[in-house]
Amino acid sequence: MEARVDKWLWAARIFKTRTIAADACKNGRVTKSGARLKASHMIKDGDIIDVRKPPITYSFRILKAIEKRVGAKLVPEVLEDVTAPEQYELLELSRVSGFIDRARGTGRPTKKDRRALDDFNTLVFLDDED
Repeated sequence: MEARVDKWLWAARIFKTRTIAADACKNGRVTKSGARLKASHMIKDGDIIDVRKPPITYSFRILKAIEKRVGAKLVPEVLEDVTAPEQYELLELSRVSGFIDRARGTGRPTKKDRRALDDFNTLVFLDDED
């Protein structure tokens, strides 16, 4: 069975809407074996696709090529997450720091934010010296 990649990304609940999934394809955030995929690209069972959602890149093995959205409990039947553990470490690091991608409009960091960032940087540099 085959399905359009944008429909599958939406049906497998990787993106909230099909429009967002199509935009991700259009902007080169969805790849298969290093090649960018168009939204209309047909995928089949067993394919592995990479989806870049900053700050990490997720990798999914397609177990079922579907085009109709499934419930959240049925997602494990549709895909297998084969993302490298290093990617999840990168995600955790960005969550801990909290300063890498400051939300727009939040203004300058407060003194407390700056001190927390300085403490974090000190820890990172101490780990690099070992």
